[in-house]
Amino acid sequence: MRTKLFSCGLLVGASLVNYAFADNCTGYDTIVTTSSETRDLGNGMKLTTFQAESALLSQDSVYNLVVGQCSGTSLSTPDGKTRASGHCARRDKDGDTESISWENAPGAEKGTWKATGGTGKFAKTGNDSGWSQAIMADGKVLIVKWGGNCK
Repeated sequence: MRTKLFSCGLLVGASLVNYAFADNCTGYDTIVTTSSETRDLGNGMKLTTFQAESALLSQDSVYNLVVGQCSGTSLSTPDGKTRASGHCARRDKDGDTESISWENAPGAEKGTWKATGGTGKFAKTGNDSGWSQAIMADGKVLIVKWGGNCK
């Protein structure tokens, strides 16, 4: 369940525009699950909460070598689809912090993310946003490719 949670939870978004044409920043996020708990709500519905450690890598943006924690929830419905959302808070080697929110829609292949605040070099990233997509998952580890509009 963890692999499905992350491939749907951190990555997938609703009503996506093709962001590939507008990307001015790209990178990878390596995510390692540290805890997760699933509650069976009955009638084919399950609610999962999780926490994970995250490390961002990017060669064309301020989001390079930034590490921290992500958390979120996912709701699986009887039709086998999963909706999820959450937040990540990270810090770079200079001590500057950044945070994002993310979400996915049931059955989508890509997710959306949006910067929600930061300090230092991340203080002006409040309008940054984009897409994310799982490219590899193995047990508790997930690698995500992301892109978007970083100002």
